[in-house]
Amino acid sequence: MTTAPTSTRPRGNRRAEILDAAARLFAARGFHGVSIEDIGGAVGVSGPALYRHFSGKEALLAELLLDISSRLRESAVAVVTACGAPGEILDALLDAHITFALEQPALITVHDRELGNVPEPERRQIRRLQRLYVEEWVTVLAELHPSCPAARLRAATHAVFGLLNSTPHSAGELAPAAMRPLLHAMARAALTSAVSEH
Repeated sequence: MTTAPTSTRPRGNRRAEILDAAARLFAARGFHGVSIEDIGGAVGVSGPALYRHFSGKEALLAELLLDISSRLRESAVAVVTACGAPGEILDALLDAHITFALEQPALITVHDRELGNVPEPERRQIRRLQRLYVEEWVTVLAELHPSCPAARLRAATHAVFGLLNSTPHSAGELAPAAMRPLLHAMARAALTSAVSEH
């Protein structure tokens, strides 16, 4: 029942190639350490040719973070609306987020470091999508733990995201096949502890 955001976009899509290259470069060198020419060079076009796709670096960064925020939220909606018991849905939410965390560490790094460089209107949209994503989790957790206050469930969800989104730092030594169940077990244990002690 796992529905994860697609980690790779269709081949031959130049706009998608530019976004993927920008994510890698921004993660490695920071937003201000990367030029339009650098991004163009990474996909085999001149820097000015990128302006046919994006109005500038800020617009490119905004689309990058809007895209993944939207895909995460859509994946959660698909999981939550699928048939299944709340515990199964929670496991599927965890699996989907773990897939994202293992396959897209560059996007995690870029979001953590560079959201402040996104223009304000798009930043508000990203924050809204992220709040909606959290609420999908809180809805499921509330079904599992109806006596737990929503504020506590929300705080626990954010804390678990911090654990899962540690992959840019934590996933180096273990192969994904070993890291995946470790993250799942740790996240499940953290959520169980958070709701059982209220």
